[in-house]
Amino acid sequence: MRIVLVGPPGAGKGTQAAYLAENLSIPHISTGDLFRANISQGTDLGRQAKSYMDAGELVPDEVTIGMAKERMGRPDAARGFLLDGFPRNLSQAESLDAMLKSEGMTLDAVLDLEVPEDEVVKRIAGRRICRNDSSHVFHVTYHPPKAEGVCDTCGGDLYQRDDDSEETVRKRLEVYHAQTEPIIDYYRGQGLVVTISALGPVTEVTGRAMEALGKKD
Repeated sequence: MRIVLVGPPGAGKGTQAAYLAENLSIPHISTGDLFRANISQGTDLGRQAKSYMDAGELVPDEVTIGMAKERMGRPDAARGFLLDGFPRNLSQAESLDAMLKSEGMTLDAVLDLEVPEDEVVKRIAGRRICRNDSSHVFHVTYHPPKAEGVCDTCGGDLYQRDDDSEETVRKRLEVYHAQTEPIIDYYRGQGLVVTISALGPVTEVTGRAMEALGKKD
């Protein structure tokens, strides 16, 4: 299957993408991973992306699209793929359609993870990270430390990242509504969108997604 995964920040896209890709035996293609791989390998696209990032500018769509096209052309993606973080806007969605059409392919489904806005803010703004080890992550509601502000694992101080503040999260949601949400309507017009609730335990959401995708076969 060829799938695009969409949803607001805090919807759990990365987690669900990994589970779904494994269950469907297709590669999980994340724009974040593509950027890191191209930059670390020093590819031409990676150098272009880095020059924009170093200047504090947005990476142009054509660079992102070029990375995605190269990745989707690899042998392990012949049976399908799951795109996470791409397309991010209407222009990228149209370019993806054109790219797939040129290869005689189409998307099978666009999985929309739905989460109420207040829940998104609660999920992200409640995160606390250990200063000693950023892999030690807690949440004031869902996974609180035994002692407030102290990491259970190493005793380090817990803090809230600047980009996890409620103000920043709401700004990220505004960007999502303005730039990414329009692609849902775009794909809905093609009959590709499957919307599921992303509330509940991770495995429950995965099961919900697999069931919904099964109906697209």
